[in-house]
Amino acid sequence: MPSTTPDPLPPDPLLVQLGSHRWLVPLLADLAGHKGARFVELVHRLELPRDSLSRTLAAAVAIGWVARNPDHGHPLRPEYILTEVGTAAAARAAAIAEAQQEIGLPPGAATRWGLPLVAGIGAGHDRFNALSRLLTPATPRALSQGLTALGKRGLVTREVLDLRPPASRYDLTKSGALLAAACAA
Repeated sequence: MPSTTPDPLPPDPLLVQLGSHRWLVPLLADLAGHKGARFVELVHRLELPRDSLSRTLAAAVAIGWVARNPDHGHPLRPEYILTEVGTAAAARAAAIAEAQQEIGLPPGAATRWGLPLVAGIGAGHDRFNALSRLLTPATPRALSQGLTALGKRGLVTREVLDLRPPASRYDLTKSGALLAAACAA
């Protein structure tokens, strides 16, 4: 029987990077909305621990999306701004953050592979093996945990197909489709 699953394309690198740290999406969305911010402002607005923010900022700086503003303030109280490359990533992060807020998903709720999984299912990759081929760097365990977490959040449904051997088909809920549209934007 021929497969109806689309040919796998490489995963969207921007989406994979956005999912690499759970606070990158809210951080970039906040920096885009406020045109930069000091560390303490980010801690209070994002309501996250200082060490989590430090790790996320370090990751964003390493990727090249965020930099310290050289024209602002004291060296011990730097302001962080988006780089030119980070502005494009922040626009996508803001769309995703807005969709998450609209469906009632708390900031930082996505797992590492959550966003690429939602985008993959939205693109028609509805079987586990198709998703595994699509997201080749992800282990089967990581994908399984990501799909379970998405199911618990009400973004993905799982249908067990009566085949030999049994198989599963994944589909997006209305909330999941909204998030997938934001991921694809």
